[in-house]
Order: sequence, then C-alpha cells, then structure tokens
Amino acid sequence: MSRPEVKPEIKPEIKPEIKPEIKIDHIEYLLTVDSDRRVLLDGAIVIGDGTITHVGPSSELAEIDADRVIDATGMLATPGFINGHLHISYAHAVRGIFPDDVEGRLAHVFAMQSAMTADEEYVTTLLGLTEMLMTGTTTLVDPGTTRFPDACMAAYEAAGCRVITGEHVTDTDNDVNLPVYDTGEAIDRMEASVAALHGRCDGRMTAWTMPFSLDVCSPELLKAAKRIADEAGTSMTLHHQGAGDRTGSSPTARLAEISVLGPNVLLSHCPGLSGEEIDLLAATGTSVVLCPSTVIKAGGHIAGTGRLPELLDAGVNVSLGTDSVNSSNFIDLVRVMQLVATLYKDARSDTTLIPPETAIELATRVGAQALHIPEIGAIEVGRRGDVVLFDTMRPQWRGLIDPARNLVHSATGDSVDTVIVEGRVVVEAGRACFVDDLGDLIDRVDTAGRRIRARTGRSFPSAWPATRE
Repeated sequence: MSRPEVKPEIKPEIKPEIKPEIKIDHIEYLLTVDSDRRVLLDGAIVIGDGTITHVGPSSELAEIDADRVIDATGMLATPGFINGHLHISYAHAVRGIFPDDVEGRLAHVFAMQSAMTADEEYVTTLLGLTEMLMTGTTTLVDPGTTRFPDACMAAYEAAGCRVITGEHVTDTDNDVNLPVYDTGEAIDRMEASVAALHGRCDGRMTAWTMPFSLDVCSPELLKAAKRIADEAGTSMTLHHQGAGDRTGSSPTARLAEISVLGPNVLLSHCPGLSGEEIDLLAATGTSVVLCPSTVIKAGGHIAGTGRLPELLDAGVNVSLGTDSVNSSNFIDLVRVMQLVATLYKDARSDTTLIPPETAIELATRVGAQALHIPEIGAIEVGRRGDVVLFDTMRPQWRGLIDPARNLVHSATGDSVDTVIVEGRVVVEAGRACFVDDLGDLIDRVDTAGRRIRARTGRSFPSAWPATRE
C-alpha cells in the first residue's frame, strides 16, 4: 500500500498588485507532475520570492507581470530533477581512467581522492555541478565523500543548486581506502557536520548524517547516526545491499534490529533485496535510491538483483541517482530515466513495467518524497521555483505527439535550454550562468587530473592508446 504524500505548506498567491520576480510564458508543454499529473498546452508559471505562485494556461495569467518574462515558445517545462546519489567532488578530474573490467575500483577511487588539494576539489566539484545543472538536475545528494567541505561549499554557493550533504564516516577497517575513525570521533564528526552545514547556501543546503555502510560501520555508529538525524530533524543515508544469496539475518533486518530504518533513512543502491526486506522497508517508511547506470556498467545483473517494480508495488519511495562519473561515467538524469523505463521491460519480458511517466515521477515528485523534501518535485503553487525548460525544436524531439514519451525515450539532457532554482536562472540558452570561462575551468580540472595521477601513480593502459605518430 502506498503511503500518503507529505503535502507542502501552500503559501497564498501573490496579489496582482505585487510584482513577481519571474514569469515563464507560452510554454508549449508544461509537465507539472502535480497531484493531478496535469500537462498544460501553452502554459505559464509565475515565481515570486523563490516560490511558485501561479500555474496555469498563459491566457489565464496574461495580466500578471513580472520583473523578467521568459518566452518559452517551443519549450517543454518540467520540475527540476533530483539526483539522490551523486559523488560530485572527486571524479571529474580522473573521469574515464578505469577500463570497464578494472578490479578494486573503489580502492583506487578513494586513494586518488585522498591526494586531492582543496583547489582541485573545488574546480572538480564546480565542473560536476555545471554538467549536472546544464542537464536539468537542480537537487543532489552528495553522500558525504568530500575531503574539503569549505572548498565544495564555495562551488555549491556559486552554482546555486540545492544540495544535501554531510561527512561520511567509518569506524571499521576496510579495503577501499576509506578513512577510519574511532567510534566516538566518528560520532562527533557527524554531529559537527550537521551543525556546521545545515541551512547554508541561503537555505538550499540540508545536512544529513552519512555513515558509509553497514559493512564498515559498527552498530553503535549507525545507531548514533540515526539518533543525530532524529534529534536534528534531518535524515541519514548509507550505501546498502540486500541479502542476495546469503543465509541468516539479512542486512536490512540487521538495520531494523538496531532501529536504523525509518522515514528519514535513504538507502543507496540496494541490489539483491529479498521480498522480506522490501516489506521491512515499506513497513518502516524507509526510502531507496537506485543507480541503474552503475549497476549495468559493473555487470551487476539488474535482471536478477534489481527490485524497482517490487519496491514501487510495495509503496516504497524511490529516487534515482547516477553515482560518480567514475561509476556510471555520466550524470544526465534523463539518460537514467530512459534506463529505468527500458531495463526492466527487457529483463522480465514485460513492456508494462516502468512506463515513461513513472520514470519522470521517480526523478521529480517521488524522488522528492524519498528525500523527504516535499517542497520540490512538482510545478504547483507553494512548491519552490525549480524549473527546467527543454528546447523541443531539436531533431530528437520531433515529431512531438506525447511529451513524456519523447522526454524519456528520445531526448537527453543536452537539449536543456534554461534551468531555474528558487527563481534564480542558473542556466540560460544552454550555458551555465555561474561560470565565466568554461574553457578555463575545464583546463584547471584537466591539470588537476594529471597531478592526481602523478601523485598516486594510478594509470591504466588504454585499449587504443593515443600517440602523436
């Protein structure tokens, strides 16, 4: 049984005599993903003080003026997309370094991250955010894997996105080069992280507790993470996998036994969940984020381990993620929507599974519920003004008969024209407004990558090596 949605606080509409900030007018197709799943032809959106104040046909909102009016003729509007699991800070500088069959990838990943400087992490994060916003994602969960939080904070503030982050901690030895703390220190670091980060970036930042996983965190640390999240009125996330073929108490049952499940818990990846584990998640209101692009790139057998249809049937809120660009190698959530709308059809020979409309909901409204942020995820009055405009006057969009089908099955994030976060235009005409010189930023990231590879000695031969001969 599906759980009822948490409704956002509906703010009163701006009175006609008060001039709103932004009006998006003459939208060819407006996918509201609202409670009625309305799709409006020739629609309009008004955003005032960062909040959506009016949504409707352009003709009905014609008398409303604004400081800025965006002509969205030939555009499709969606809510800003939500990436529920994106390691943003370390991978762009060494993107593509790994062959598909590399062994011990995570050990290499975290060894290279540990060699980064603050400036390198800043430019790498900023380039990642640039790619993310330019493809329509306005909110991300970075599961704590930052080495220099202040450097990443500067990138978040510049980009104007909405971010959930914290400090990931472990207190158990591991073979992937994660830093290990004494349990008491790890707990103190989580508490300090939540206190220091929560509410920054003009309120666009939310701080969660982020123990890395059940395998490398003691029960004491996991229970403390849940307690801190509960007391702070926030949430927690951790990497997780189901029982698979293992016998005995399942990993999800072990979390339940120590009371580390609940509506403010987001479990990432979750391959191999059993039916009993899914029932536990549904009963406790625990949410899940899936990263299908990482699964298939790693040969994770989504036909055998993926449980998205069962999770949705059980009423579990599910978000979509991309992981890092050294896991799936891209962060375009439109591509992820296409994957979830096709993978299960093929794996189970059932074309009724995960229609494109459901894929869109997972990237927007349902994803917002999974992250416990009811004020985003839809274009309706009272929600925050996070809007994406796609340029449908591109060959891949036409003919345009059903916008949901074309968005998921035909388009990519490369056709994004404009992105707005809380009424601030951060991408315009396909360009990031917060980056003065994209070429210079790319050069700095490339330089960072060369230095990190030199410091760590990480190198993997290419099947087709490039030469000057």
